Amino acid sequence: MGEFARLDHGRRARTGAPEVILGEGKLDAHLFEILRSLHATGRGAVVSRPTASQRRHLRRLAAAGELPLESLADDRVWRLLGRSDGPAPPGLVGLVTAGTADVAIAEEARAVLESVGVRTLRSYDVGVAGLHRVHRAVRRMERFKPRIYLVFAGREGALPTVWAGLVKAPVVGVPTSVGYGRGGQGEAALGAMLQSCAPIAVVNIDAAVPAALFALQLLASGQPAANRRAPAPF
Repeated sequence: MGEFARLDHGRRARTGAPEVILGEGKLDAHLFEILRSLHATGRGAVVSRPTASQRRHLRRLAAAGELPLESLADDRVWRLLGRSDGPAPPGLVGLVTAGTADVAIAEEARAVLESVGVRTLRSYDVGVAGLHRVHRAVRRMERFKPRIYLVFAGREGALPTVWAGLVKAPVVGVPTSVGYGRGGQGEAALGAMLQSCAPIAVVNIDAAVPAALFALQLLASGQPAANRRAPAPF
């Protein structure tokens, strides 16, 4: 391969995360050479946020059988099928959105998680504008005991804080670029989540892939620390 890319063939084995290729900003030719090189080694990968031109080429390659590709999350994510690097980490990830406008970002995270076999549980459109919906969604989801929640919200970004005050599992707040005017496009949501009085972690605006990869690492880390024997002093 040329000097434009250096493939990491051991990422999944080393970190538990799949190889994720960001489509935005790449030349089409570079993206497809990367995919062909990975496929030649039997490796799979996830393509995040391909451009319109890249999506057209991906559909053509898939239809022609040139590469084993599948479209996920309404074309926001594409998966290059390859050999497995081992079983998925055990545990369930809960995906929660404040509104329907946040679903596209949540589905991007779900596509990444499910591409490596992680199970997800969804509860969408349960924002704080109707708190009765929040309580109903919490009761339903807590029965399944997710190991981590990814909570997506735009506008004022209040839902992750509220959710974290009601559940036992860690919560990652994902601000979305939903909203307009002052503080729009996710800026107010990001600021609100960073100031949360409930304990949450926060990723960048629309950062579905980093949120999914963090959830993967948490699942792969094994049992919660409270269930482990404390190490001897050193």
